[in-house]
Amino acid sequence: MNSIVFDGRLVRDPETEVIPNGMECVKFTVANERRKKDDKQTSFITCKAFGKTGAFVAQYFKQGDPINVAGEIELRPYEDKNGVKRTGVTVYIDKAWFTIGKGQHAETVSSDQLTDADIDNLPF
Repeated sequence: MNSIVFDGRLVRDPETEVIPNGMECVKFTVANERRKKDDKQTSFITCKAFGKTGAFVAQYFKQGDPINVAGEIELRPYEDKNGVKRTGVTVYIDKAWFTIGKGQHAETVSSDQLTDADIDNLPF
């Protein structure tokens, strides 16, 4: 089973592009912080989403917004311009949620729970 769930903040606004098969692909990068004792490290994770999940992210998230996501990891080896072998990581997102801050109590909304009518009627 290949699955991952993580949270973070969008590094920049999501970008929508049409891929060769005609589908829309929403690309975004999530900054995910982790702590090691007294040291904080940040990973920048490339994400892609399609269909309702992609539309949800494109419409309701922008640079700096917190987000929770779930999906599958794809690793792809490549050589950089100096000939060094590296591994690229992309997470294909199939669910996305709004994130609430510390101390707040609210219901979360997930992209897989929404119908087209729900998306049109969200209060934000």
